[in-house]
Amino acid sequence: MSCPKCNDTGWFPEYFDGVRRVVRCDCWREDVAQKMLSKSRIPSRYRQCDFSTFISYQNEELVRAVKKAREFSDTFPAVDKGLIFIGRPGIGKTHLAVSVLRAVTEKGMRGVYYDTRSLLSTIKSTYNPVTRASEADILQEVMTAELLVLDDLGAERLTDWVEETMNLIVNTRYNDRLPTIFTSNHEGVPDRDNLDSLLCRVGERMYSRLLEMCEFLEFTGPDYREFDFPPSSKQLFQRWKSNPRKARSTLPRQTRVRARARLRDLPQEGQLELGWSGGKAGSS
Repeated sequence: MSCPKCNDTGWFPEYFDGVRRVVRCDCWREDVAQKMLSKSRIPSRYRQCDFSTFISYQNEELVRAVKKAREFSDTFPAVDKGLIFIGRPGIGKTHLAVSVLRAVTEKGMRGVYYDTRSLLSTIKSTYNPVTRASEADILQEVMTAELLVLDDLGAERLTDWVEETMNLIVNTRYNDRLPTIFTSNHEGVPDRDNLDSLLCRVGERMYSRLLEMCEFLEFTGPDYREFDFPPSSKQLFQRWKSNPRKARSTLPRQTRVRARARLRDLPQEGQLELGWSGGKAGSS
């Protein structure tokens, strides 16, 4: 059915102070927004995520994170910094990141979502001659998107190749002043002795970039997945208050044990290499 306003031309005439001019029709803007949304790579599980479906409660850190996310999406593209949501799994970090991405694409902006491990796996797959995708095409998409969401930063195994690839992506966007939204389960503390800190998980070079290019928003809360969905604000608040220690845990204990077990040698003072096993591009 054609648009009655512009007859599918994308333009319609308006008169301003007796002067006739043509302006973009709303149908054209909606079509562009839908195309941008379809290209954003938002996973099907999060496709319905937006600010209207995010369940908040009386949690000062969480309320602040939601406020900052809304302000970012309302202001975009006139933003100075990206955002990084930090906290334990299941507290709504990805939901918030996708909500911002959706709001940005609805403005007709080009945004893209990637799970960090999935992105690295996709890049590695380009070294297989059977695949048709090229590394350049994938890197071009993530390095030039007007907004990039990188989910679960720090979950990947830190090999030399991973560090080099992630630094290439982040540093390119840093230099080009392109905003990025990250989520991470790892604490944003500059603690070289904490093997689960974000600094140790991503390396000093990237962590330094993150400090300048993103606003750190760390918050606590119960795991939304532990409830029959959707939980009520009251349920979330009561669970959060009843078990604050669990709510503040960022990683399961066994993850910390595995991380320490994989250390080959303790680093010397001033060094940040974790000594993970692993090699160059294409290694498992």
